[in-house]
Amino acid sequence: MILHLIRHTKVNVEPGICYGQKDVELLETYPEELEVVKSCVADLKFDVIYSSPLTRAKTLATDLFGDAVLFDDRLMELNFGDWEGKAWDEIKDPLLDKWMEDFVNKKCSNGESFVMLHERVVQFLDELETLGHKDIAIVTHGGVIRTIQAIHKKIQLKEAFNEAPAGFGELVQLEF
Repeated sequence: MILHLIRHTKVNVEPGICYGQKDVELLETYPEELEVVKSCVADLKFDVIYSSPLTRAKTLATDLFGDAVLFDDRLMELNFGDWEGKAWDEIKDPLLDKWMEDFVNKKCSNGESFVMLHERVVQFLDELETLGHKDIAIVTHGGVIRTIQAIHKKIQLKEAFNEAPAGFGELVQLEF
């Protein structure tokens, strides 16, 4: 099974803002970024195409693949709960320091831990394996891609952020 992971394009969010599952707009450069992504997938054929339902991924997925896209909540970015939409340096939650020390296991206030994101991604991948598809496109987010890379490389989740991140609009291919 080959996963073709496509990260959504750049978002219109100020640097330093926590936006996980918050629906945010794409940058005005989206049309140009879309053309670059189209050129990356132009010669590829997919058995099935999945996407996160968040607007930034959904827009790219439907512009690339039309009605062929299947949306799955398990492909959404980490849920930062009460911190969504806030500047990181303005979050006054006492849980923030504990989360920063152990983001893998500690939950955000009314949100998720990285382990929780990992669990839903593993469930998605396990289901994919039963379907028998060979080439699968997945339009998603940085946290989900890091999680799948960690699973692929068989590394600990705490090491997932030591890996080079997938850039906005970038295609990453992994064979399982």
